[in-house]
Amino acid sequence: MGDLRKPFLLLALVAVTLVVLVEVGSSLLTGGGDATGALRAGAVDLGVEVDAGAVSEPSGRGTSYLALIDAVALWTTGLFCLSVVLPERTHGRIQGVATLIFSILLLLGSLVLLIIAFVELTIMVSLFLAVPFGTLAYLALWGFFPVGEASLLLGLVLVLKLVWVAMLLLAQPRFLQNKGLVLLALTTLLCTVVLEFLHRLVPVVVVSIVDDVGALVFAIVAIVWGLVLLIGSIPAIVKSVRVTAALPTR
Repeated sequence: MGDLRKPFLLLALVAVTLVVLVEVGSSLLTGGGDATGALRAGAVDLGVEVDAGAVSEPSGRGTSYLALIDAVALWTTGLFCLSVVLPERTHGRIQGVATLIFSILLLLGSLVLLIIAFVELTIMVSLFLAVPFGTLAYLALWGFFPVGEASLLLGLVLVLKLVWVAMLLLAQPRFLQNKGLVLLALTTLLCTVVLEFLHRLVPVVVVSIVDDVGALVFAIVAIVWGLVLLIGSIPAIVKSVRVTAALPTR
């Protein structure tokens, strides 16, 4: 790390922070449109009259669940930045314990969100298949996904992730030798592309279903990364304890 280019590392931290912020705020940036007209059109197609009030388009869970994976990227980049600021011994002591706490929080949060997405997906599919009234209820709640807005948002997220990768490489080309970091970068980039593909794969009325499937997968991936961080933090903690125990006491 002796020839680490600090400005590029800082830019990488900024880029991945923006990624997480955009993903977390995706529910506010997409959806919210009036879907009442589309609902009534669907009711006519099913031969049923419905008096719908103002119905909003759903924003989906897929993009926001990407933040579970990218939180790992943000955490990893933040540790790289801390290694520049803190002495090596202090950084080594903090890294293990902090990563252990972060991994536990990530595991718990991902598990809760996984259950929420699974329950929602079950309700979606059950309503969609319960023709005609269940289908109408599904249309009212999830049938009009804002594919265009979500695509723009995912495009922005993908660009920011590519900037993150580029800045890391400019900061230190030897980051390519870090297999865990490379795998993490490939994972988050692939998940972003897959979500966009899922949004374009099916008719708009069932995009919410496949988006929720994507959210389930992302939560599972985040759990896997949480376990990786948890296991990886143990040797660092043990090493820190041994070093502390070896220090002379007054």
